[in-house]
Amino acid sequence: MSAPRSMSTRATPTGGPYGPGGSPDQGGRRGRRGPGTQRGQGSQSGQGSGGAAGSPRPGGGRSAEVTPAGLEWLASAGTYPRALRAHWEAEPAAPAVLPCGSVFDVVSVDTVFGRQMLDRLWDEGPGSGPVAAHRARTLLFTAPGTAARLPALLAWEEWGDSVPPPLCHGTGDAITVPPVTPGDGGAPGYRWLVAPDARHPWLPGPEVLLWACVRAARGAVAAPRARRSIFLPGDQDANVFDVSRRR
Repeated sequence: MSAPRSMSTRATPTGGPYGPGGSPDQGGRRGRRGPGTQRGQGSQSGQGSGGAAGSPRPGGGRSAEVTPAGLEWLASAGTYPRALRAHWEAEPAAPAVLPCGSVFDVVSVDTVFGRQMLDRLWDEGPGSGPVAAHRARTLLFTAPGTAARLPALLAWEEWGDSVPPPLCHGTGDAITVPPVTPGDGGAPGYRWLVAPDARHPWLPGPEVLLWACVRAARGAVAAPRARRSIFLPGDQDANVFDVSRRR
């Protein structure tokens, strides 16, 4: 298996997507080393980043259209890939049901929290694999095995209770994927946010998903506090006096 090509030279801040020391949460109970990957750069073996072998998304780009190579990847997850390709050729705007566990797992999260995770993954981390939206859920396609591992990691994480419980789909489960070609006749509520565009796309593993969950949870807690500031933006360094004894 050939090593993935580096599509970006901008290193992830602090040498890895887990921050200083490579920990997903410096105050957490786990002390795992971060993958130390560059943004948009995958790992040859999939270790550390937890991603499946394959090329990263070119330049961190995000596409909403399934490419022919991406269609081949989706079809490879089915029991009968040739029949799937024929189905999509006949009805490109129709969704399809694919099994999880062999080619990919899927982690489903609340749509708002999912967008926050994607912001962290793309702005501060290594990016994401394919991502779909289904009504009020965001579906992140991940490396096989993520569905079994992520709940255990969240249970040990200090910020795990702040993360909306994800629905993890792995071996024995099946999910409905959006149409490969969106159209008026497609099923409502199904669409790609980041469509498959490679025959072997990079997929995040459980450690990367844990990191994104923690960062999104921290951001959700910090944002309301910032909005409650009593100072105008230019007065953040103003002196604060104790007026509790004022008469």
